[in-house]
Amino acid sequence: MMGLLLPILYNLLVLISGPADVPDLGVIQSIKKDTVMYQAGYRYIEESITNSFSPRNVSEQQFQKNLELFNKSKVRLYSCNVFIPGSLKLVGPAVNDIAVLGYVDTVLGRCKRAGVSLVVLGSGEARRIPAGYDSIQAAKEFIILVRKMADLASAYGIVIAIENLNYTETNFILSLSQAIDIVKAVNRSSFKLTVDIYHMLMEDEPADVIEQTGGLLVHCHIAEKTDRAYPGKTGVDFRPYFRSMKKVNFKGKIMIECRWGDFDKESKIARDYLLSQWESAR
Repeated sequence: MMGLLLPILYNLLVLISGPADVPDLGVIQSIKKDTVMYQAGYRYIEESITNSFSPRNVSEQQFQKNLELFNKSKVRLYSCNVFIPGSLKLVGPAVNDIAVLGYVDTVLGRCKRAGVSLVVLGSGEARRIPAGYDSIQAAKEFIILVRKMADLASAYGIVIAIENLNYTETNFILSLSQAIDIVKAVNRSSFKLTVDIYHMLMEDEPADVIEQTGGLLVHCHIAEKTDRAYPGKTGVDFRPYFRSMKKVNFKGKIMIECRWGDFDKESKIARDYLLSQWESAR
């Protein structure tokens, strides 16, 4: 009798808890696409700071209107990107710590009010090393400034997660392995790591570098290499990256950051494709 009951009990547990090892998927997209995203199966969104949070572009009155949209949305605003504008330098002789930290403080304060948990630090132009400037000195300056940014983030209960970029967007931190070194050097609990698989593909970086991230990896961006297309458009094999993510017990969100043709149609295709790839990445 017990032998007959065990399969039934197992099936009941699966129905209650849902499929095991399924990642949380989200989209980097305007909150105005909330209904489309929800219908496609997404439950998380990543928004641009420039569009919705920056004190340089968004007045307090407009921010209040943005808050109303976020609070009413079906998908949860989890994270933000496009953090530091290119005019605010993070390395080089033009760095103004007071201006950077003042900007960061205002942005993080608004993120806190909106319930944002994580802010991605890409900001290729802001972190670009000026021509002729010593790269070792630039790295030292960057680490010192980012520690101060991380301390501000800690006060707001927010994590800043730096991402690896590629040579077309910046000249500093062009691989996941370099980003890992930076996170370790900053050494703050509020400063972690975003792996961007599109940028890894652009830099031909092996997937198994992800296995060096240990407990530092908290977030993921993804797109196909060609034309930064949505996952599934040409069938890029993401499974080697997903296998490495599973090996480090990745529990963060996977956010699609790509160029869409017809978002209303392609968003569901991309989600289904990623879930299938994750499931088959044994």
